[in-house]
Amino acid sequence: MSNPFTVHLISWHDGEPLLRVIREKVFIQEQHVPVELEWDGLDDSCHHALALTAKGEAVACGRITADGHIGRVAVLPEWRLKHIGTAILEMLVDYARSQNYPKVELNAQLQAIPVYQKFGFEAEGEEFMDANIPHRKMTLQL
Repeated sequence: MSNPFTVHLISWHDGEPLLRVIREKVFIQEQHVPVELEWDGLDDSCHHALALTAKGEAVACGRITADGHIGRVAVLPEWRLKHIGTAILEMLVDYARSQNYPKVELNAQLQAIPVYQKFGFEAEGEEFMDANIPHRKMTLQL
């Protein structure tokens, strides 16, 4: 059976309205991330992964910066545990490999660490707070 979604690598210019809806629902509304922290001004220079259902509904996203930092990975609640986050991560890591990045990094919320470890990421350093949410830095050597 094929996935009920597809993942696309897009620019902020091409996907901003859809990307904003997902991130506002997950980060600002659900996780209470302050608006000024969510919209950090980096999106225009990033590549974004966007998951769409067969009906064209945007359900997940993530981004990678020019220096190989993966972030803003978000999956709408009703679409979690369906491997969409993994597909987003695979798209971003594949992009990094295609650009010959030596590694990618991300700041993982603590509950997500096991998912990233299965993907090969290794936790580094101490736990820290970002937007009042505990995180750890993780790195994947490419």
